[in-house]
Amino acid sequence: MEMTIKDPLGTAVVVLSGGQDSTTCLFWAIKKYKKVIGISFDYGQKHIKEIECAKNICLENNIEHHIIELPILNTLTENSLTRIDIDVDSEKPKEGLPNSFVDGRNMLFLNVAAIFAKQKGAHTIITGVSQTDFSGYPDCRYEFIKSMEVSLTLAMDYPFSIKTPLMWLDKSQVWNLADELGVLDVIREKTITCYNGIKGEGCGKCPACKLRNEGYKKFLQEYKK
Repeated sequence: MEMTIKDPLGTAVVVLSGGQDSTTCLFWAIKKYKKVIGISFDYGQKHIKEIECAKNICLENNIEHHIIELPILNTLTENSLTRIDIDVDSEKPKEGLPNSFVDGRNMLFLNVAAIFAKQKGAHTIITGVSQTDFSGYPDCRYEFIKSMEVSLTLAMDYPFSIKTPLMWLDKSQVWNLADELGVLDVIREKTITCYNGIKGEGCGKCPACKLRNEGYKKFLQEYKK
C-alpha cells in the first residue's frame, strides 16, 4: 500500500547549522509551514559558535530549537572541521575531496533528524544542501537526498519528504532568496559560515567564506543594480 503524507504543510524539521544556507531555509520554512522546529548538531566542529547563532535566531523568532550531540563524527573521522591539528584547505584540491569533508555527516544528520521528526509527528525535513555550490561534497547531491528519503521511509515505515530549497541555487541566488524573504541583514550579520567560526563576513580566507562573499558580490551586481 502506498504511503501518503498527511498535512504536508503541517510541521517541518529544519536541519539548522546556524550558517547562511540552513538559516535561509529556516525562514523559507517559516513562510510555508504551520510549525517549524530547528535541530542543530554538536559534532565537535571547530566553528561551534554557529550553534549559538542557530539558538539565538530561533529564540528571536519564537522557533522551537533542539541541540543534539553527535561526538561519533569526531571520533571516527579525520577532517579539518573537527581536528585542531588539521588546517582547512585554502583551495579545493584538483583531485579528491576537500579536507573539510566530514564522512557521513549529512547522512547521519538526516537519520537523526528523521528519528526526531517522527517523534514530533512531522513528515517533512528541510536541509540547506546545494548541488550547485556543493564544494565537491558527495552528500550534498540530489541523488543522495532522494535515496535518503526513500531509505528513511522504508526504515521507519513512515513517509518522509526531504525538502532542499537551495538544491539548484548558486550563492548569489541564495542571497537573493534571503532578500526576498526579508531577512538579508539577519543572514549577513547573525550567521556563521566561516570554518574558523567568525560571524558575518568571516575570516575571508577559508573556502566557505570565499564562496559566501563572492556570492554576495555577484548578488549585488545581478540583483541590486
